[in-house]
Amino acid sequence: MDLMQYQAKEPFTQKHLLTLQDWSEDEIYQCLSLALKLKSMQKSGEKQTCLSGKTLAMIFAKSSTRTRVSFEVGTYQLGGSALFLSTSDIQLGRGEPISDTAQVLSRMVDGIMIRTFKQSDLEALAKHGSIPIINGLTDEFHPCQVLADLLTIYEKKGTLKGLKLAFVGDGNNMANSLMIGCSKLGIDVSIASPDGYKPSPIYTAWSVANAEAHGSKVTICSDPLEACKDADVLYTDVWASMGQESEAAERKKAFEGYQINAQTLAVAKKDCIFLHCLPAHRGEEVSADVIDGKHSVVFDEAENRLHAQKAVMALLMGGGNA
Repeated sequence: MDLMQYQAKEPFTQKHLLTLQDWSEDEIYQCLSLALKLKSMQKSGEKQTCLSGKTLAMIFAKSSTRTRVSFEVGTYQLGGSALFLSTSDIQLGRGEPISDTAQVLSRMVDGIMIRTFKQSDLEALAKHGSIPIINGLTDEFHPCQVLADLLTIYEKKGTLKGLKLAFVGDGNNMANSLMIGCSKLGIDVSIASPDGYKPSPIYTAWSVANAEAHGSKVTICSDPLEACKDADVLYTDVWASMGQESEAAERKKAFEGYQINAQTLAVAKKDCIFLHCLPAHRGEEVSADVIDGKHSVVFDEAENRLHAQKAVMALLMGGGNA
């Protein structure tokens, strides 16, 4: 499939990006196709104006490098403007109900991206607001990262359906979102996590059902080598995410051996690629020789946050145009 030439099977009707479980296979492909076109336009210096006169409010309860820079720069590149709103600087941090914030911002801006802890906060914004809501990260999901990952995999492999992605580490928001996004596109997913840290049974069930509908499979196991065998894509994330700092020592013991390294690389396909959502802790979830080696495409992946999120904003806020 040539994603640059992808023809939509149905009109794009999504109003929000809360989780990729809400999006169909066709809608995800539409987003990836548009991301490729926007990336090509940006590289060639073509002007992009679909957000001209529009403003994105960016609410941050969690610190960020890639999310903030990619959304802010992306909005400007599409002709719009972006507002950085830390929860400590707005009334949400002083107890204003999310419903009130949603209604106020809906009268002033054209979309909200929020990076926060609770998925329920995101859903409350969508329920009470009247503008598009974009999940910049919650404790449960990170859909924008997965769109960037899928874009990167397509660029490096030339296809998506029929590949195998192996994730080693915590069954966290990245594991949840990778299972969902990959299973919607027919990519096999194998996740290796220690007992007590496996992905949510609910989101695993969603992903298994997606995989059955799209001709792939989802496997949850405890052995990193089993998960990585014959994988086209190796993926990992930090052992302790933001908000879990007090668990760092305990998690370091639990995740000993759950590392992408020369041993896991050896059982994967010879032309496999390595992905990481970053920031990375070399010597913990990934060895330095892998993340800094020839299989690693983590910086191409990081750049693709910009292009994938521009596509999300163009679809939700700009009518799907460039």
